[in-house]
Amino acid sequence: MSLWLDLLGTEIRYVTTKNFGTIRVAEAGKGNGDTIIFQHGLNGHLEAYAKNIVPLSKDFHVVAFDYVGHGLSSKPEREYTPMMLAEQLGELMDAMGIDKAHLSGESLGGWVSGHFAANHPERVGRLMLNTAGGIPIVTDKGRQDLATFIGLNKRNIDNTPSYESVQARMHWLMHENNRHLVDAELVDLRLGIYLRPESRKVLPLLNRIIENHDDYLIPLDKLPEGTLFLWTRDNPIHDTPSVEAAQARVPGSTLYMMRGDAAHWPQYEAIDEFNTLATNFFKTGRVEG
Repeated sequence: MSLWLDLLGTEIRYVTTKNFGTIRVAEAGKGNGDTIIFQHGLNGHLEAYAKNIVPLSKDFHVVAFDYVGHGLSSKPEREYTPMMLAEQLGELMDAMGIDKAHLSGESLGGWVSGHFAANHPERVGRLMLNTAGGIPIVTDKGRQDLATFIGLNKRNIDNTPSYESVQARMHWLMHENNRHLVDAELVDLRLGIYLRPESRKVLPLLNRIIENHDDYLIPLDKLPEGTLFLWTRDNPIHDTPSVEAAQARVPGSTLYMMRGDAAHWPQYEAIDEFNTLATNFFKTGRVEG
């Protein structure tokens, strides 16, 4: 199924923020009570949530967006950090008239969500850290995964991105049984974004976020009670020992391991399980209905 059929019924628009330019937003379920804001990973874009926005909009006001420097949002040449992107999230919420929202972010999105929740707890309902970055890496395998990921990114920075280099970068996201999900539409979409001149200028700046990973760790002691760590057995970099150690530092938090085959994109790889779990969690604070 095309991504655009998945997003049928979603409003795609641009929102102007005070200090971060224009932000591309996908929105559905306007008028519903609670808002969920979905946030994508490093070098990603809002289509990472193409399988979740419309299903969850039956119960929630759902927003996904491209971070500044990513996708089709503005791309200023400046220092990028998870803390800076958390500021952008706050400005986007202000511009959209959203005082408080549930947050769900994968990879960089979870990293940013963690910083935002730690610094602005009054603006966060429930917090889902979905295969999040920014937690301490405690295994040699995790550190090797990090080096591999940096190398895959650099293939698209040091050279002109190609279909093959982008496909390799996206295969890294997926469980080996799910690599068929990296189809031509998904690769061509990301390749088209990477080849834009303004993207080429900021890609090296974005890669510094992950290169300086340990300088930007989430302040786990400041995360809210009830935080959900949504993880997979095959998540790269931040593997099972790493998330177990992080979750143990957040009182009242929950660790849920996806049952379906998934690696770094569970919201895209195990769609029904993710959507059911997200609905339950954001309605009740529990992962089981």
